[in-house]
Formats: sequence, structure tokens, C-alpha cells
Amino acid sequence: MMYVIFSFSAQSGTDSGNLSYTVSHKIVTFGNIVLQKGMEDWEIDEKAYEIEYPVRKIAHMTEYFILAVTVSLPFYVYGLRGIWLMLVAGLICVGFACGDEYHQSFVDGRGPSAKDVGIDSIGVFFGIMTVRICCWTVLAPARMMERSRRRWERKRAKQRAHEREMQRRHRKRGSWDEY
Repeated sequence: MMYVIFSFSAQSGTDSGNLSYTVSHKIVTFGNIVLQKGMEDWEIDEKAYEIEYPVRKIAHMTEYFILAVTVSLPFYVYGLRGIWLMLVAGLICVGFACGDEYHQSFVDGRGPSAKDVGIDSIGVFFGIMTVRICCWTVLAPARMMERSRRRWERKRAKQRAHEREMQRRHRKRGSWDEY
């Protein structure tokens, strides 16, 4: 995912703008067909131009949402949870966003933007929270069952140890009774 983000950031300002406009145009065209609006080509072009900026920013959030999921999921699975997951995965992803904006300062027609880092951070936050919620609802019941099984095994082991001790005491007492 970092490579994909880096590749998009390496596009010139013109190429990036054209890509955003093309995506916006396809969205408006699709909406026109589905909603049966009957818009003229110039109306579609105008509407595509209007939504280009929000589409670009939603793309930023989506990229970093996916990055946060791909970074935080392995951490969660291997035991990093709670605030530490938020801090570690968040710092990695937001740090990458800062580096990516710095990288854009070297690309023709592009420049760094603190606003974009903020938008990226929103995507990161929602990505990490999605991992936490999904893993908690999917993995937590399995962990609870495993803890319950281990508790039951410890309890059963204590019962067996107690029974062995009682048998030992009974044998010991029985052997003294014979004399």
C-alpha cells in the first residue's frame, strides 16, 4: 500500500489532476445513468469538475484507511492492542503521510500540504478503529473460549492433584492401621 501511495504522489500535478477528473467524470456519468437524470455532456463535465476536489480528498482518506488496516491488523493479531496499537500504527501511518507530503515537494506541479496530512490522519484513525472493532468482535470470542478452556484445565488439574493427595493419605493411613 505504501508503494501505491508513493506512486500516486510521484505523478505530476497535471497527471494527478487528470486522474481525479477522470474518476469524477466516471462517477457523475454512472450517477446520471443510474438515476436517469438525462444530463447533457456539458452538465456532466461541470458536475465532474465540481466534485473533483472532494473525490481527491476522499481518495486520500481511502488510501490511508487501507494503509492503516494493513499496518495495524498484524500488530493486533500478534498482541498489540489498545492505546499501544493506536500509537504505534498511527505513528507509522501518519509518519508516512508526512514523508509522502515532503516527497510531493519534489514533484512537478505538486507541493506539501499540512491539510492533506490531516485528511490522511482521519483515514488512519478510521482504519485502526475498524481493525480494533472487527478483531474485537471476531477474535475476542475465540480468545474468551480459549481462556475458559485453560481455566477449566487448571481447575481439573487441581482436582486431580487433590484426589491423588487424598488417595496417598488414605493409603498411608491404611498401612498404619494394619500394625
